[in-house]
Amino acid sequence: MTPTTKPCCGTVLGLLTLAASLAVAPVARAAVPGITGPAFSLVAADGYTSQPDGASIYTWGYGCDPAAAAPGFAPFPGGCPSMQLPGPTLIVTEGQTVAVTLKNALPPAAGNTSILFPGFQVTTSGGVAGRYTQEAAPGAPVTYTFDTTGKAGTHAYYSGTQADLQIEMGLFGALIVLPATAQAGCTQGPYSLASSAYDHPSTCYDREYMFQLSEMDSRIHDAALAQVQACPVGPCTPIAVISEPYRPNYYLLNGRSMPDDMDTSYSPGYVHQPYNANPHMHPGEKLLMRIIGQGRWQHPFHFHGNHARVLARDGNLILSAVAPAAGAPAALAGPLLFTTPSVSGQTQDQIFTWSGKGLNWDVYNHHPGDGSVCTPDASGFNSVVGSPNYGEWCADHLKPIPVTPPDPNIVAIGQWYGGTPYLGIQSTGAFTATNEPPGTLNQNPEAGYAYMWHSHNEREITTNDVFPGGMMAMLLIDPPAWVIDERL
Repeated sequence: MTPTTKPCCGTVLGLLTLAASLAVAPVARAAVPGITGPAFSLVAADGYTSQPDGASIYTWGYGCDPAAAAPGFAPFPGGCPSMQLPGPTLIVTEGQTVAVTLKNALPPAAGNTSILFPGFQVTTSGGVAGRYTQEAAPGAPVTYTFDTTGKAGTHAYYSGTQADLQIEMGLFGALIVLPATAQAGCTQGPYSLASSAYDHPSTCYDREYMFQLSEMDSRIHDAALAQVQACPVGPCTPIAVISEPYRPNYYLLNGRSMPDDMDTSYSPGYVHQPYNANPHMHPGEKLLMRIIGQGRWQHPFHFHGNHARVLARDGNLILSAVAPAAGAPAALAGPLLFTTPSVSGQTQDQIFTWSGKGLNWDVYNHHPGDGSVCTPDASGFNSVVGSPNYGEWCADHLKPIPVTPPDPNIVAIGQWYGGTPYLGIQSTGAFTATNEPPGTLNQNPEAGYAYMWHSHNEREITTNDVFPGGMMAMLLIDPPAWVIDERL
């Protein structure tokens, strides 16, 4: 993919201003946290999830069985409650045989529940017979077993029991199958699960983030809660709710709405919503986007800053039909997208990168005589490892911004004040924001570029009809000298 940069909302300065007005915790990272297998002990249970408007929504979700051994975590330590939204991200390696045991701790009125693993040949043991698979009844757990050979990539899992209700209530999650073989030339980052997304040398990446897109109609949740409370002890009449017309009023990324989705993963403030959705990267890095449509609706996921190359859908690499040269792998043939339609149940893996190319000014704010150097590679980018301006598009080196920016005290002040919309001069190997007002609590100390990633359906960037909120996050392009610690 040839890196280019798309300005948004007028200018990058305008985006930084937008970020200043929207976000509350810009240093929070995301990565793809989850639990490691190949054996998992899950439970389906109920609880409450929170929204930025103060609402507490009755929710069902998968979680870790508290009676089983504590799971392992990757890529850093975390937590796994007995109910979470979305369910735990299951992380395994290609070729492993996966066993997922599910217990049913839902209230009696909810009835049975189950898990479907689309794309896998699943065998079951235990449980009771259901419409699509064996189901977990209260006191009758079920175990799902399947082989992951040849199944690298991002996959969804979700309930196969009364799916119109149970998926709406929150019974869904993600399964990641890591490639078994490291690809030559790929280097694994400190918070990445692998060095490549697939068994293909063109799928190398440096960072990765998960984006599970879903929605909630709180009226359905309220109706389910009323029927649960009406029958605290079974046997109960199965829950029946009217789900059409469907009018969702909460739109979620990884189970949270903006700005909650920018708070840290495993934050104690979100007991049942452990995963955030807040990507950071350095210029020139390859960011792997794992996108899953988990809701009933299709959501147009729009990411500013660049197009992204689609690698695969539903764990299937999109390859050229043209025969490759002898000994060479087939070429990738996925399209370049700047908006991804999140089809319900479908997964997509994409590679995004950013260099500043196309903005037509020096994104590092270099100036003549400052001693900065940009050494272009064959593609025109500075690819000198260890260079303070690694990834710079050298054709724009030393070019001034073509407009005079407004007074920074007017444009961006407060907790997000950075003093500059630029990455800044990196020749010293460190960076400090400039022109910062005394006493400012600066939560954008890296003075990085900020881009809004969001649903392109305007109603979906609201929280219960209030803007801003909903299905929205911010990408921060951090200076190379800024250490991105995904745990914070």
